[in-house]
Amino acid sequence: MSDFIDIRIPSDLVRAAISAAERRGEDVADVPLTALAAAAGISRSTLLRRIGGSRRALDDAVRAAGVDPGGRRPVRERAVEAGAHLISEHGLAAATLEAVAEAAECSVHSLYATFGGRDGLLAAIYERYSPILDLESLAAAPPGGLEETVRAIYRMLVAAFGREPRVLPAVLADLFSRPEGPAGRVFQRYSPRLLDSLGGWLAAEVRAGRIRSMPLPLLIQQLIGPLAVHMILRPALTRAMGRDLPGVEDACAVFADNFLRAVAATEVEKPESPESEA
Repeated sequence: MSDFIDIRIPSDLVRAAISAAERRGEDVADVPLTALAAAAGISRSTLLRRIGGSRRALDDAVRAAGVDPGGRRPVRERAVEAGAHLISEHGLAAATLEAVAEAAECSVHSLYATFGGRDGLLAAIYERYSPILDLESLAAAPPGGLEETVRAIYRMLVAAFGREPRVLPAVLADLFSRPEGPAGRVFQRYSPRLLDSLGGWLAAEVRAGRIRSMPLPLLIQQLIGPLAVHMILRPALTRAMGRDLPGVEDACAVFADNFLRAVAATEVEKPESPESEA
């Protein structure tokens, strides 16, 4: 006779387990039995009896309901990684919740529970694979003077554009073609942070008299725009121009020099006094 006993887990117990995990921000498998019992409104001993004395039947029932009970990397990590590869290989439109759920081996329901929807998922992917976090850290603690910091920003941008999976170029391509689309909504979500970080550093440079005063959004655009466009076009330019195209380091040096010359503060020349003319 087989030792296997088919334990039928009531649906209300499955829902209570999923709800408890979501409230705690944990996988079902990581929620203590006492917490699961409290969520179901029963004692721990009653819970054990209803699940046959083992968590395996409960985990199987949760999995059958379309939610990963745990035992693997968190859904957030798997979904962000899977979505990034879909975007890199097929573009932003390919990263639907259904496609990401299939690639991440989780349910669409778990993606909603984790990210709140597709925009939340795309925002998490962007934050992971864009330079936003690195730029915030750099702006908070610049590595040196104005020129050194500008060159550090450019090195950071180049690394972000070349990083696999190639999320940043795909997001920007979607943003340029559909400003009101999902990439546009991600941009709206993160643009205040960019304004606070890079904008705060640039504003300090203006106050110190090292660069000219101008609207911060335009100053940020002048800082990162030319290099960003170059990096987006660089794969096509490489095929078209071959060896005539300057290397990335040389291009960064040119763009940095151009930015510094364009925004450098210049003292207004004072008219000569009559005494000096005499």
